[in-house]
Amino acid sequence: MTTPDWLKQRGGDLKLGSDGQTWFAVLDGRPQYSVVAVPVAGKFGCTIRQTNNGQRIESAGAFTSKDEAIGGGLEDLRKALGWG
Repeated sequence: MTTPDWLKQRGGDLKLGSDGQTWFAVLDGRPQYSVVAVPVAGKFGCTIRQTNNGQRIESAGAFTSKDEAIGGGLEDLRKALGWG
């Protein structure tokens, strides 16, 4: 998984967590959001949480692979943050 341009443009990065499944959107050197692919009706969806308070960000897509689900979740995060 590569860091999306919209995150790079804001000095952010995408890092894989030690569990090998959780991706973190890192801003200012701190993991701000976690993004995890989860099973959804024979496909994959995504759970997004703000790391400092556990607040969920809505992500309703269903994808054929975990990587696609993470990509879709990151796109939902971008929209939720209002970053064009």
